[in-house]
Amino acid sequence: MNWDWEKLRENQQKFEHKREGGRPGMPRPPQLDELLKKFKNFKSSGIFLVVIVLVVLFFGSSIFFQIEQDEVGVIQRFGKYSRIAQPGLNYKFPSGIEKVTKVKVKRVYKEEFGFQTVTGSNNYRLASESASQETPLMLTGDLNVAVVPWIVQYRIANPQDYLFKVKDVIAILRDMSEATMRTVVGDRSINEVISKREEIADAAKEVLQKEMDTAESGINIVTIEMKKTNVPEPVQSSFNEVNQAIQEKEQTIYKAREEYNKAVPLARGEAKRVIKDAEGYAIDRINRSQGDAAKFSAVYKAYAKAKDVTKKRLYLESMLEIFPNLGTKYIIDAEQKNLLPFLNMGGVTPSADPQNSFLKKSE
Repeated sequence: MNWDWEKLRENQQKFEHKREGGRPGMPRPPQLDELLKKFKNFKSSGIFLVVIVLVVLFFGSSIFFQIEQDEVGVIQRFGKYSRIAQPGLNYKFPSGIEKVTKVKVKRVYKEEFGFQTVTGSNNYRLASESASQETPLMLTGDLNVAVVPWIVQYRIANPQDYLFKVKDVIAILRDMSEATMRTVVGDRSINEVISKREEIADAAKEVLQKEMDTAESGINIVTIEMKKTNVPEPVQSSFNEVNQAIQEKEQTIYKAREEYNKAVPLARGEAKRVIKDAEGYAIDRINRSQGDAAKFSAVYKAYAKAKDVTKKRLYLESMLEIFPNLGTKYIIDAEQKNLLPFLNMGGVTPSADPQNSFLKKSE
């Protein structure tokens, strides 16, 4: 006898369904073992899908990357420098093969020396020993001590050198900056350090840039800004007194030079004037003497030619000059005899004016 196995299975299912309270024609509810089996199948397939999605995301994020406008990407292949990625969307080999390091080449960084900037304000305060091991005290060229705080601002000019040539770029920047500033300040006096900060900052920038280029740090120094420099606080009052004394000394010297500039040029001018007057007087006397000598020579030559005439002419010319200044004159003949003394002649007594009488013996 042949068994109809399908019919027997169907009758068995109907019997079990009736026994469990079901009605004919309704499907049998799923059993627990069937549910566990289905859940295991779904779990294994879901985990596989999640793994696939994670792998895709991992490789996608490690292959494609974005570079901002103010930075570049330095790509290393198996740890060795490969190339520079410019701003924008870029791609590379997955992680483990190539690695990208983003470096901001347009940002201006700064390092502060000898002070700390107060957060949220433009003020700053000098660094204390508890806050920092650095001290802004420096020895100047005239063996004075100055408090010199400053700021170094820089950019990353060469990302390759910045990342691979120097182990700690910031440390070498700080060390070289301090050494450079001490060298520059050591060549100047305390007054120059206080009053010529811009000149010192420019000189320090030039020296520091050379040192950083020699070290192949990949850093470009933008500027060095020196804050207010002064002497240490314990000696500040004494330093101010010294400065005041120096200013008074310079003021006294200035006044003395002012008086000197007034008196000396005036004396020199007066001396030159006297010299010129003496020279002019000497020239005048010489010219007069030469003229008189020439005149006397001419007269002598004329006299030698006609002695009597020249003698009378000279006598008459002399009398012409003398007689108008003699006043009243009395001319008496030399041959006159028995002449009484002239008393009260002309109403003038001899005691009043004895020179008014004149007795001339005619030649």
